[in-house]
Amino acid sequence: MEIENIPEDNRVTRDMEGIDSKQGEFVDIPFIDLTRQYSKYRYEIKMAIDRVLTSGIYASGAEAEGFESEFAEYYGIANCISVSSGMQALEISLAALGIQSGDDVVTVANAGMHSTAAILGIGAIPQFAEIDAHTLTMSPEGLVNAITPKTKAVIVTHLYGRVADIESIAAIADSHHLPLVEDCFQANGARVNGQPVGTWGNVGCFCFAPAKNLGALGEAGAIITQDPMTAENARRIRQNGDNFSRDSHLAWSKSRFMDEIQAAILRVKLPLLEEWNLSRRMIAQTYAICFDDLAADLKCPNQVNGSVFQHYVIRIEHRDLLQKSLLHKGIGSAVHYPAADYVYTPRGQREKQHEALPETDKACAEVLSLPCYPELNPWEIERICGSVKQSLAEIDRAADLIS
Repeated sequence: MEIENIPEDNRVTRDMEGIDSKQGEFVDIPFIDLTRQYSKYRYEIKMAIDRVLTSGIYASGAEAEGFESEFAEYYGIANCISVSSGMQALEISLAALGIQSGDDVVTVANAGMHSTAAILGIGAIPQFAEIDAHTLTMSPEGLVNAITPKTKAVIVTHLYGRVADIESIAAIADSHHLPLVEDCFQANGARVNGQPVGTWGNVGCFCFAPAKNLGALGEAGAIITQDPMTAENARRIRQNGDNFSRDSHLAWSKSRFMDEIQAAILRVKLPLLEEWNLSRRMIAQTYAICFDDLAADLKCPNQVNGSVFQHYVIRIEHRDLLQKSLLHKGIGSAVHYPAADYVYTPRGQREKQHEALPETDKACAEVLSLPCYPELNPWEIERICGSVKQSLAEIDRAADLIS
């Protein structure tokens, strides 16, 4: 999804045009730099790829089976089903739980369209729950308000690597007899009271796209579950889209196996996940200390020890001005995400939901992600902190000039 800019006050924008324009138009600290990780582990990755190429088995082989076993062991759970992408994991999980066309599924609208697209992909209807203003994840109260008589499941997203209020949400889902799907795309390895995310609900869904905290060199995903029947259903759907009957196939029927090369690469990286997540937490802690004397709403909300900081997200009213000023200073950043899902969904849901979810809309207009990956060095982190502070001071001065 492309990053969209939310219009700023034109007067402030004009006064910001010349700020730091001489500091360079290129980014020398990118928002994410995947080459750094590859450079460090290039030998191991090349050996894994060569192992696959030498085997002559390029799909649904020993590497995928090995990764499934190792990933299930890491999460302490009985079943892991490897698939070809995170979106496939969500779609297959919903189908495996019996969700059908026309059913309502509750999700949030500020998580980049992933869960919404999966719901629509199987013909179900997304119902959007409001988010918590502090955590930016699903509000338990919002979940209760979003449940309808047609609701058949809930998808909770652990957004930015922060853990949602999973204990409360799981209790609400259970009280309404609704299966709970955990979207762990950005929270691989996160924990709540020592228990990994993905193991609180009926299924946990993971994405291993290259920029994730456990990333392949292409698309890949996985489903974990303790329930053998759900696992068997998921494997059957992964195989050929079989909707639990040899005579009935889902409209989107196709093989969805994880590529053997991606599985082999993930087996190299999985043992490093805890180390990388610790590095992300340390970077996040440094940012938090650096920004402690700034406006409270600039801090990354919900500093939970179990979170893994796939993204370090701050909030600021003049988000686009800050992003532009950082770019002039050579600092990359990103917006996750610039518009609520109902802006893009059919059935007139934008008009219906726009006034009902003010916290969602406010977050989409204010969030900005700073670089937060393990390969950042201390000098770069220090420079990012200083650039943010300097940019905010410049924005304040520009605002004073027009006040």
